[in-house]
Amino acid sequence: MSFGSRLTCTDLRISGPWRRAPAGFQSELRACAARVGRDREEGAAVTAPTTHRRAPAPDRELARAALPWLLPAAVAAGALGVLALWWRDTYAVTGADQWLTGAGRITGLLAGYLAPVLLLLMARIPVLEREVGADRLARWHALGGRYLVFLITSHVLAVTWGYALTAHRTVVAETGQLVFHYPEMLKGTAATLLFLGTGAISARAARRRLSYEAWYYLHLATYLAIALGFSHQLVNGADLVEGPGLLGWWTLYLGSFAVLGWFRLALPFLRDRRHRLRIAEVRPEADGVVSIFLTGRRLDELRCLPGQFFRLQFLAPGLRWAANPYSLSAPPHPRFLRFTVKDLGGHSSAVAALRPGVRVRAEGPYGAFTERARVAPHRPVLLIAAGVGITPVRALFETLPGRPTLVYRARREEDLLFRQELEQVAKQRRAKVHWLLGSRDQGGEDPLGARRLTALVPRLREHEVFLCGPAELTEAAVRELRAAGVPGRRIHHESFVF
Repeated sequence: MSFGSRLTCTDLRISGPWRRAPAGFQSELRACAARVGRDREEGAAVTAPTTHRRAPAPDRELARAALPWLLPAAVAAGALGVLALWWRDTYAVTGADQWLTGAGRITGLLAGYLAPVLLLLMARIPVLEREVGADRLARWHALGGRYLVFLITSHVLAVTWGYALTAHRTVVAETGQLVFHYPEMLKGTAATLLFLGTGAISARAARRRLSYEAWYYLHLATYLAIALGFSHQLVNGADLVEGPGLLGWWTLYLGSFAVLGWFRLALPFLRDRRHRLRIAEVRPEADGVVSIFLTGRRLDELRCLPGQFFRLQFLAPGLRWAANPYSLSAPPHPRFLRFTVKDLGGHSSAVAALRPGVRVRAEGPYGAFTERARVAPHRPVLLIAAGVGITPVRALFETLPGRPTLVYRARREEDLLFRQELEQVAKQRRAKVHWLLGSRDQGGEDPLGARRLTALVPRLREHEVFLCGPAELTEAAVRELRAAGVPGRRIHHESFVF
């Protein structure tokens, strides 16, 4: 994870995290200053003055609140339309064989519909990533993937068993007949095996043993599985052979792949050509933690907000085929972005060894963990961070209106990232910072428990809370906040757990 923030090229002032920039990065700052026509002091820091944002229009606020509910409703409406296709061509059903075959048709149609829907959820459509949130989309995608595996399994078993009863064969004999003698069934079989394999590696127990990169590469097999499954459906889907069903199916699949291709391939390529991001500096921050400073062109056009993240693809040997999520850092600058990376595996450790000049392709900005998520702008804000989860919270602490309170949880004092920066921001804004140190394994009262937080933050239940940290700690903290009287709609959190 990491963090960053956003600036305009006018009315710049000297302060913040850039003050301690080493000599190599100071030259980049001086070059930037020349471009915007402002002199800088040696080692100066560049941040943006506080600006007054115009309140969003009521209709936009309504759309933002409704979208997380409208999207599942639209998916459900599509599923009802698919069931209507089955009903249109269904006649009287008698006998166990026809009941099983009918169940196979229903589950097959629903599986065929759900597969491209899951593609759209992960197509990184900006409005969905911004208003719904990347982690919520990922959770929906994971839940839909489990349903898809169940539907495919039910389809295969029901159809095979139903056909076996009709042909008076054993299930094993009918399986061989279907796979090797029915048209497009080899493709359907291959698609089924790929889906089941992807489902197996996506199980929680398997994910814990896989790196993000390995999981990502194996997950790419689903694209081939969906294409093979589509070919199988067009030939063997009796409900899709003609009429509006066929047109709708083609539109759904081709449209999904077109959207995926645009937002996952074409748009990042075009942005890479326009912004030309490259590494300006890699700075050690703590044991196993480095900050990556990126420079480029027209970065203000990215319109990134504090709390958002990018998926960064470093164009270096061994890294160019994986895009990992890292949050933005400190108030953003139109020429520089900062990302802070903790060594959590092969990719992040390789990133720490990169040198200035390496090209970077960035997808984003993504995420709803921003000021826009607030449901009650007049309420005080509590920021809770644990470990490297401080990275997106760091940017929010400096930019959220009012005087936010920050609670930072870490094992040891040396694990606290950006302590001097946070203390400086707190002093400038007359905000409060609470450091909670100690191991979770020591027992005793939970530092983020409801009673401790209530004592630490007066009028806790009146606050709006932004929370970022490890998944288990986040889940526990949400429960404690709810127990302390904070409504769930005022607790905002976003994670990148795959």
